[in-house]
Amino acid sequence: MYFPESLVNRLNQNNYTITTAESCTGGMIASSITAVPGSSNCFKEGFVTYSNEAKIKNLGVLPETIDRYGVVSANVAGEMAQGVLVRTSADFSLSVTGVAGPDGGTVETPVGRVYIGCAFGSEIRVIERTYKGDRHEVRQQTVVDAFQLLESCMDYYEGINESNSRK
Repeated sequence: MYFPESLVNRLNQNNYTITTAESCTGGMIASSITAVPGSSNCFKEGFVTYSNEAKIKNLGVLPETIDRYGVVSANVAGEMAQGVLVRTSADFSLSVTGVAGPDGGTVETPVGRVYIGCAFGSEIRVIERTYKGDRHEVRQQTVVDAFQLLESCMDYYEGINESNSRK
């Protein structure tokens, strides 16, 4: 299991800020971060954009993207991550869109399909997962993988900055 305490400590040690844009997790990522003492130093804000309209209005997701790829897609997760990053001026953002179940799935997008995005600087990374389990288990697994994606993005960001400082 992943512990958000180490994530918050790392964010704070590096003076990084984080913001979230969540759909199927309904604020669980933000809640997991803010449950940790000291998170007020790194957590800027979080958006729960459950409806398509909220994603468009609050995050700048393009209606054409939703129409073309579907709301549960890598493209929408990427636009959510970038949109919330730009709107909050955070260093990193996490976004989530998916089908937690028990209903709402289709052949193309089954229950348990989730896209997790992370944006930082001009970079956007999105991963696709298909989880097994009930609604709560899908949401919990999503939070764990979102934190792991953020760790990976911070590693990459720090690696780029370290190599640039040597030039």
